[in-house]
Amino acid sequence: MSAINVGVIGCGYWGSNLIRNLAELPAANLMAVADLRKDRLARIRSRYPHVWATEDYWELFSMPLDALVVATPPLTHFRIAQDCLEHNLNVLVEKPLTTNSQEAEALIEMANMRGLTLMVGHTFTYNSAVQTLKQLIHSGDLGEIFYLDAVRVNLGLFQPNLNVLWDLAPHDLSILLYLLESEPVMVSAQGADCVFKGMNDIAYLNLEFPDVMAHVHVSWLDPCAVRRITVVGSQKMAVYDDVENTEKLKIYDKGVSAAASTDSSHGLQCSYRSGDTVIPSISMIEPLRAECEHFVECIIAHKKPQTCGVAGLKVVRVLEAAERSMYHSGVPEIIDWVPVQWLEERCAKRQLDAWPARAEAGILDTMLLGEGVLGVRVES
Repeated sequence: MSAINVGVIGCGYWGSNLIRNLAELPAANLMAVADLRKDRLARIRSRYPHVWATEDYWELFSMPLDALVVATPPLTHFRIAQDCLEHNLNVLVEKPLTTNSQEAEALIEMANMRGLTLMVGHTFTYNSAVQTLKQLIHSGDLGEIFYLDAVRVNLGLFQPNLNVLWDLAPHDLSILLYLLESEPVMVSAQGADCVFKGMNDIAYLNLEFPDVMAHVHVSWLDPCAVRRITVVGSQKMAVYDDVENTEKLKIYDKGVSAAASTDSSHGLQCSYRSGDTVIPSISMIEPLRAECEHFVECIIAHKKPQTCGVAGLKVVRVLEAAERSMYHSGVPEIIDWVPVQWLEERCAKRQLDAWPARAEAGILDTMLLGEGVLGVRVES
């Protein structure tokens, strides 16, 4: 397969960016887009006259497509992604994958049983600076990691059906899980609904990983746009600042250690270190472009995506636990990873090469129905 035929459902701000990138990829042939708003479709028709544009995404299922990208409001992700998978189409779903873990698990099972690629749009994990930061952490250059602090705040944009936790926190949670290659065992969260009652616009999350702690602050109510992650290690510290145009990653040779002292009357004796600040040379490409390229590559080469369905499920699990904690005024919530681990192991045991043959033999639908994977399709 030299190029795959792709369609996009949802042509809003982010959907338009996805369309732009997919249209420019040599390995992708952008054939169709769907959106409920006529003004958005008019813009697409004007810019991409060769692309079929429709208000009904079901029309896309009659076209010779290989994959669909879902960039619609999160509450619609499960229904639309399920429809795509039922029509044997590979799917890239924007974050969060779904708004509850049961739906995420169902999509993962469905994709795996059909031998399809299911990928979630955790775009920041495709950022070159974030990838370099991960290398620093795992190479030991920063020393023992003490803690991570993530801040993602701005003034707006308020979402009508989604609080700030589900809107902004998926970005930082996906980055933290990617950087540490582990999952938090416990989370406590607090929030506030300052503008619209019942809609949290500020949230603070404390995450306890097996060997490190992390903090996430998200807000729609801040005068400054901040998208920053700080990693503090025993040897060095690093700051990833996505707002910076060029110097997105800085490494600080700074630290403090307890100094040996025989005179206890002077209290704590500390030894401070302040060395050079290094700004590594990073070849930056648009993270969304890298994400789209990866999606297409995974379909063509039958590879597991970096941000596969299980990665999306993990973020949803943390969000659910954080929301429960917020509801109970910050009481810590233990995150049960057993279902996720079971599903991950099950996915790993699948024989990808056998699925197409089983599907052609007419075995697939019987297996899906027998395992209770297929739900009732909801008409759009």
